Amino acid sequence: MNDEITAHFRNQLRSHYPALAGETIFLENAGGSQVPVQVADRIRDYLLESYVQLGAGYELSRRSTDLVNRAHDFVRLLMGGEGGEVILGSSASVLLQMLAECYSRVLKPGAEVIVAQTGHEANIGPWARLERFGIRTRWWEMNPRTFTCSLDQLQDLLSNKTALVAFPHVSNLLGEIVDVRAITNLAHEAGARVVVDGVAFAPHRAMHVSDWGVDWYVYSTYKVFGPHMAALWGRNDALEGLTGPNHFFIRDVPYQFELGGPSHEGCAGLLGLADYLEVAAGCGVDGGSSRAVVEKAFDVMTACERPLQARLLDYLRSKPTLRIVGPEDDGPDRVGTISFVHSEKSSRAIAEIVDRTQIAIRHGHMYAYRLCEALELEPEDGVVRVSLVHYNTPDEIEKLIEVLDRALD
Repeated sequence: MNDEITAHFRNQLRSHYPALAGETIFLENAGGSQVPVQVADRIRDYLLESYVQLGAGYELSRRSTDLVNRAHDFVRLLMGGEGGEVILGSSASVLLQMLAECYSRVLKPGAEVIVAQTGHEANIGPWARLERFGIRTRWWEMNPRTFTCSLDQLQDLLSNKTALVAFPHVSNLLGEIVDVRAITNLAHEAGARVVVDGVAFAPHRAMHVSDWGVDWYVYSTYKVFGPHMAALWGRNDALEGLTGPNHFFIRDVPYQFELGGPSHEGCAGLLGLADYLEVAAGCGVDGGSSRAVVEKAFDVMTACERPLQARLLDYLRSKPTLRIVGPEDDGPDRVGTISFVHSEKSSRAIAEIVDRTQIAIRHGHMYAYRLCEALELEPEDGVVRVSLVHYNTPDEIEKLIEVLDRALD
């Protein structure tokens, strides 16, 4: 896709985000994306026209029940999740804690869980806390020079005691895409299941959870242009071994794992995201039911994003006082979540200067607290993080660079 076509698509897609017409430049998308008007309209319409309880026999309740079911079906399609079920909840942290509690009832003392040091605490803490049940935590450590957890080390950690391997598809601090299929294959050869945190991957590339062979995969819908919810996909055979936390008489999956049920208006918003992906794929607004539409939409969004991250990485590499925390090159295995530190200035001081210009970025540990410790960074100061998505523009990156030039002097 050439620059002219990319600019056309980017401008077309930006027009669907009312918030982007304001003065704030949103470069903190890894913390939560903006939502297109299609999502907001679906939520509004549901609340004003269909806000009733599910499961009753009257027409409006049947319609609301169907809407929630269709939202699950859409997210399964979005995740490429044939052969599994989607569990919806309020956040990835809540869903992963729920999953760990389910495993606490079936894992035997002496079992082991391997946890990647590069992870967000949401996919570390719940597993580490299983130690109170006699479950041992084994740490898959990061090489601080390469910012990677090696497959060789994972192989050394795996044994017949390994029950689970928990790791991020992309670190929300480092920005590198790991080889999920290779990690999953190693874990499965040892008889272990994998729990993949896809939160930092999902805004940037199409998900293919069935093809990757994973057992569990979680992402935050509010970081992928949708409502403030999250989705956990579980492979059917992984789900069969667990009992969800809902009331004892509820046996249906996914409801057995959705304590209190998902947000109904949030489910309406997810169907609005289906509408938006149709627009992104250049297909109009006619339903978003095709996997080809999902993949085409993310191809377009990736094409819009890649030149921006290349420009920012090129600028950061040119500054001898800066160190990029993560891959320095703009390769296909990198997303637009870019972190850096200064040799003398604190990350807080840099972020505060940028904040005053109405450019939204962030500093700190990004809930990858243990990763910051492994990098010998003071976690509360942490890194400066800039996180791009498809609706950001070259002009916004140039404005950020101009401000950074002043902040770094």
